[in-house]
Amino acid sequence: MAEEEKNTEENKSTEDVLQQENVVPEPVEGPQENAAPKKKEKKPRKPFNPKNMRFSFAEGFDKLQSSIPALVITCISAFIIMILIACAVFFTNIKGAEKVLVPNVTGKKWDEAFIEMQMKELYPKINLRYSNVPGDEGLVLEQDPQPGAIVKGYSRVNLVISRGVVIDAVGDYVGKNLSEVQMSLQTLFAGQTKPLIVLATPKYIPDASEAGTILEQDPPEGSKISEPVTVNLVVSRGPNYENTRRPYVIGQSINDLLQTIARTKIVFDITSHTATAQEKPGTVVDQQAIEDEYVPNYTRVTVEMAMPADSNDDNAYGIFQEKLPEYPYPVPMKLEAYPAEGNSYTIVSFSHPGGNLTIPYEVPRGTTLVLSVADKVESRKVIE
Repeated sequence: MAEEEKNTEENKSTEDVLQQENVVPEPVEGPQENAAPKKKEKKPRKPFNPKNMRFSFAEGFDKLQSSIPALVITCISAFIIMILIACAVFFTNIKGAEKVLVPNVTGKKWDEAFIEMQMKELYPKINLRYSNVPGDEGLVLEQDPQPGAIVKGYSRVNLVISRGVVIDAVGDYVGKNLSEVQMSLQTLFAGQTKPLIVLATPKYIPDASEAGTILEQDPPEGSKISEPVTVNLVVSRGPNYENTRRPYVIGQSINDLLQTIARTKIVFDITSHTATAQEKPGTVVDQQAIEDEYVPNYTRVTVEMAMPADSNDDNAYGIFQEKLPEYPYPVPMKLEAYPAEGNSYTIVSFSHPGGNLTIPYEVPRGTTLVLSVADKVESRKVIE
């Protein structure tokens, strides 16, 4: 009993000390059967202080620097948020163009069409083109989209504007070559169904100027064109359209006759037959009789030749024949030979008024004869 009383006194003294120091006593090991339970005291709450809510950016930045992945994710997130905000602001303030009705400007002057397009907030795209209607220069010929179409504002509208007619007056053709003028007008009005200038059939007269030279024209140079016009021309037949001495070709060989054809202004209509025993093969045996010493240039003269009989010779003999159109004046021509082996050569060069054409030849078998008229191939013939 004395020992229990001693323990009780020690416990009381310990509790007195703890109460004085405001310290909650820790449970004491040992027998405490008669000890009374004690209530747990609460700590007093501290008053709210706003300073305790402050955030240190320096500390936060140091933490981000210490963690590289967190820093990268933070930067990327900030960049994405900034782009999203910029797009939201852009699309909120920008609205699409309004739709407008395309006006009809076809047939109007280009400046009026431009003003009307501008009022509709449309932009014209210009294409220039020649027309075949005099006086429509500067007018709108076509448009795309068509009138009445609904398009967005600030769209482009294609306009085809007339540059006027290719020419608005008759040119000066006097002194020029007829073929060159014909080619020039053909090129000028290519693609047009109704050309503004049409050349009538020329009138040919003898003149000292070169053959084919235009001497006169009607209407004259500078005449205004208000509708398609026909131009009448007077053309020279050439300085050599006079008389020439009658030829005599009996006894001439094929090569001699070719030289006569090249240097004289006589058209030879040549026929042939197989040479008899009394005739020399490959020569002229007869010609048309002409009483006058001088005849007009390019007069036709009939000539008969005796040709060798067919043989096993490598050369072939004959008459090259072609039917040509009638030309208003003599046209330069040439007959060329293209052998199966070897180089080509010219048999004869001459001028001819057209119609029936006959030329004698002696060429290797398998040769191709080519006739050119004014440097254009007219016909070909292979000699077997």
